[in-house]
Amino acid sequence: MKRILLVLFIAAIAVAIWYSFQPQPVPVDISTVEKGMLRVTVNEDGKTRIKDYYIVASPLSGRLTRIALRPGDDVYSGETLIATIEPMDPSLLDPRSRAEAEAREKAAEARFKQSKTAKVKAEKEMQNAESRMGRMKAASLKNAVNEDELDRAVLQYNTRAEDYRSANFAIEIAKFELEQAKAAWIRTKTEDGSPSTVGQFEIKSPITGRVLRVFQESAKVVQPGNRLVELGDPQDLEVVIDVLSSDAVKIEPGNRVLLEQWGGEKPLDGRVRLIEPSAFTKISALGVEEQRVNVVVDFKMPQSKQETLGDGFRMEARIVIWEKNDVLKVPTSALFRNDNNWYVFVIEEGKAATRKLQIGQRNGLEAEILEGLSENERIIVHPSDQVTEGVQVVAR
Repeated sequence: MKRILLVLFIAAIAVAIWYSFQPQPVPVDISTVEKGMLRVTVNEDGKTRIKDYYIVASPLSGRLTRIALRPGDDVYSGETLIATIEPMDPSLLDPRSRAEAEAREKAAEARFKQSKTAKVKAEKEMQNAESRMGRMKAASLKNAVNEDELDRAVLQYNTRAEDYRSANFAIEIAKFELEQAKAAWIRTKTEDGSPSTVGQFEIKSPITGRVLRVFQESAKVVQPGNRLVELGDPQDLEVVIDVLSSDAVKIEPGNRVLLEQWGGEKPLDGRVRLIEPSAFTKISALGVEEQRVNVVVDFKMPQSKQETLGDGFRMEARIVIWEKNDVLKVPTSALFRNDNNWYVFVIEEGKAATRKLQIGQRNGLEAEILEGLSENERIIVHPSDQVTEGVQVVAR
C-alpha cells in the first residue's frame, strides 16, 4: 500500500509538472459579426444664429433721445418706436446735410428697385422649382425616378422658397430705408430754403421680431450711419457648423444632420442647406492652424418647437454623409493593418486565425465588411501581442 501511494504521489507531481509546461489559452474579448445599420458622420460643434438680422441706424445727424427698448422686447413692423432724433442746428439743416440727405434718398430708391428685381427673379426660380418638384413626385409614383432625385427636387424647392422669403424681407427693409431717407430729406428742406427746427424724426421698427442688442442706449448726438439697435426674429433660426475643409468636400446639400447636446432630451433633426465656398483659418486648441468651412443647416421642425432656442446657442452636430441598413459590420477595434491590408483574428476550433478583409465605409466604432467574413462568425477585439496565428484562446 505504501508503494502504491508513493507511486501515485510521484505520478501526480509528474502530471502537474507536465501540465504547467503546456501552453495556456490566451484570454481575449470576443465579438460576433452581425448585420445592422451603419452611419458615417462628420462630428463638430455648431451654434445657432438668426437667418436675417436688421441693424437700425441713424439716417441723419441730430440729437438722439434715450432708447427705452431692451434686448428681448417685442417689436412690430411700422408700429414700435425705436428711437427719436431731434433737430440740431446747424448740422441737421446746413446745405451739406441737405445734399447728403438727397444722395441717401437716391441710393435708397436704387436699392428698393434692385430688391424688387431680385424678388421677381426669386419668385420665378421658386415657381420653376415647384413645377420640377411636382413632376418628380408624379414620376416617383410610377417609379420613374429614384428617391435621391426626388429629395434633391424637394430640397431645391425649399431653397428657392427660402430665397423668395428673403427677397420679400429685403424689399420690406429697402422700402423702410427709402421712407427714412425721404423723411430725412423732407426734414432738411423748407419751401423758402430756410432751416426749420420744428418737429422730431421718429424711427419705427421695419420688421416684426425682437430686439437683440441695443448699441446706443443713452441720449447723444449721432451721425448718419451710427448703429442704434439690432433686430431679428429668434424663431427664424439656422445652425452654423465649422468643419475641416477635408471633411467639407464630403458633405452635400440635403444631408441629414443630428443636433445633440442642445439642452433637450431628444436630438433635433436638420438638413444641410449650404456649404460656404470660402474657407477660413482657425487656430485649434493645440495651437495648430486649420482650414475650416462653415456649413449652414436648417431645422427640420416647426418653428413652435424652437421657442427655447435663441441666437448663438451651442450644440453638437453629426452630419450624416453615408448610412445604410442591413450592413455586415464589425467593431473597428478588431481590425489591424499588415502589408497595407486589413486583417482580423477569427476564432476557429478554439484557436486564433488571421483573416484578410476588404472593408468599405467606416466610422470611429464600426466598419463595413465587403469580403472576408460572414454573419455570426466570432472575432477577437482588442487583440494583444499574445494573440498570434494558431494560438489557443478563451473568452475573457
